[in-house]
Amino acid sequence: MAEKTFQVTGMTCDNCVQHVTKALQQVPGVTAVKVDLATKSARVDGEFDDKQIIEAVEEEGYEAAVR
Repeated sequence: MAEKTFQVTGMTCDNCVQHVTKALQQVPGVTAVKVDLATKSARVDGEFDDKQIIEAVEEEGYEAAVR
């Protein structure tokens, strides 16, 4: 199982965090998600492709990159 941290830009409130969290939890292979507004990051655990994580965040209207 891998753990990676992604930089997420565009989040401005707790509602944004909830949208990103929900989107990431739906990515196949993801077992845990921790999105942090203060650090503008998302820690994702599981077996997944980085591209899937980035696409899930972008579909919610935010930007993501591997940190």
